[in-house]
Amino acid sequence: MTLEAELNESNKYYLDNDIAVIYKKPTPVKVVKQINEKIVNAYFEKPSTTDYNGLYDGKYVDFEAKETTRTAFPLANIHAHQIKHMERVLRHGGICFLIVRFTKINETYLLFGREFINFINTSPRKSVPIDYFREKGHLIKDKLMPKIDYIEIIDKYGGML
Repeated sequence: MTLEAELNESNKYYLDNDIAVIYKKPTPVKVVKQINEKIVNAYFEKPSTTDYNGLYDGKYVDFEAKETTRTAFPLANIHAHQIKHMERVLRHGGICFLIVRFTKINETYLLFGREFINFINTSPRKSVPIDYFREKGHLIKDKLMPKIDYIEIIDKYGGML
């Protein structure tokens, strides 16, 4: 199962159990040509912000989810407009983070937005090494339900934002 599918399943669990209301945001697409009900030509209308957003415990939650086969997360996988969006969410008191799965070593981390932005602002590197995730991030251990329990990490560390 991919990270996105597991997050969607986890978010459904949160919703069904009245824990949180978090949804995957659709990428805005402009349909140019459609035949019957089939889209035959379309393009991305504008850049999207992050992958998921919603509410948990009265707080706005916003995050990006990525997978990489490397042992460092390439910064090229995050666009400048997404970083700016994360900074805005943080400035307005929201909870913002990245969830990154390192598929080669089967480890998934939550890295809060402040730590991610701090890395971008202080490091000349073009990728975030796994050691940074291990030091500043939070390992998400697979569970039965929800599979990716990021709310558990927000509960434990969200007050330190």
